[in-house]
Amino acid sequence: MNSRRLIHVLWCFNLYVACTFIHVSSENIYNSKKCVYPAIYNFGDSNSDTGTVYATFTGVQPPNGISFFGNISGRASDGRLIIDFIAEELKLPYLSAYLNSVGSNYRHGANFAVGGASIRPGGYSPFHLGLQVSQFILFKSHTKILFNQLSNNRTEPPFKSGLPRPEEFSKALYTIDIGQNDLAYGFLHTSEEQVQRSIPDILSQFSEAVKELYNEGARVFWIHNTGPIGCLPFNYLSYEPKQGNIDAIGCVKPQNKIAQEFNKKLKDQVFQLRTKLTLAKFTYVDMYKAKYELISNARSQGFVNLLNFCCGSYTGYRINCGTKEMINGTVNTNPCTNPSQHIIWDGIHYSQRANQLIAKKITYGSFSDPPVSIGKACL
Repeated sequence: MNSRRLIHVLWCFNLYVACTFIHVSSENIYNSKKCVYPAIYNFGDSNSDTGTVYATFTGVQPPNGISFFGNISGRASDGRLIIDFIAEELKLPYLSAYLNSVGSNYRHGANFAVGGASIRPGGYSPFHLGLQVSQFILFKSHTKILFNQLSNNRTEPPFKSGLPRPEEFSKALYTIDIGQNDLAYGFLHTSEEQVQRSIPDILSQFSEAVKELYNEGARVFWIHNTGPIGCLPFNYLSYEPKQGNIDAIGCVKPQNKIAQEFNKKLKDQVFQLRTKLTLAKFTYVDMYKAKYELISNARSQGFVNLLNFCCGSYTGYRINCGTKEMINGTVNTNPCTNPSQHIIWDGIHYSQRANQLIAKKITYGSFSDPPVSIGKACL
């Protein structure tokens, strides 16, 4: 090989190395990027309600909250919910409920979720998803007016007022966890076939709510599907077991099958929203799989039997956690002494430890479509 050819080969090799280095470096820079969310705005039901039912209806009484918050938490659990662990992961404060007037701070978001809420009007609660979105629009409008007034009057720095900054609404994370009560109410008051037939209308209204949020500037959506509703002790106890209708871990198969059908169609709706709302980022989170895996492996993780929930007891289509009840002639209001050994806290809602384990599963992207962590859902 003559010297001129050798110089040419070395030059090409050096160019290749340099280009590879630039490519790898740029990939590393991209992979190290993380979203910085100034706020979270949450919509949903009791799985993520941090105080609306408590503030509005004086519901969710002690012993709810005993494992973390103390006696008054506003949460249907012994401690933190999944939305609380999401806030912790993003280094943001726990969300104040929109309707809680005492001690609330909305600088880093607000929670519009309400226990019992469904996507469609009716059911267990008047605070359906459409109404929650309307409350958000009102909240956004009023906070913008107040923020501008404080800025103009200069009586108090607006960033100390507990108000979100108007320009941050489009940079916030919008989390949605709702739909379980649409199915649950249908199972109790209609037939399984009617619940199945209602799914397209439920999801049509879901899409309309998301579009409204998009029109208000929402750009990053983190959407949970519904969990294995047939695995909740309340649903098992209120269901008349038939041969072949209970699976190996004690869950009601027909109810879980409908929940899976709902989730499949919800995923399709999210895909359609991606194609229509092109400025937004959508992450679909498979809560069903995350929860079912936890329930399936309950014993290996130190949990007791699924039907052995911690607070209250089943009496005629109700779980009386937080109320006095007569058990063998004795008045009892006390929960179990070991909530962390129970997946289900009160027959319907998950315990703090279960919520924590599920949150760990979902926040890192292994149950998401696309498979991104919550810290990179905006990229």
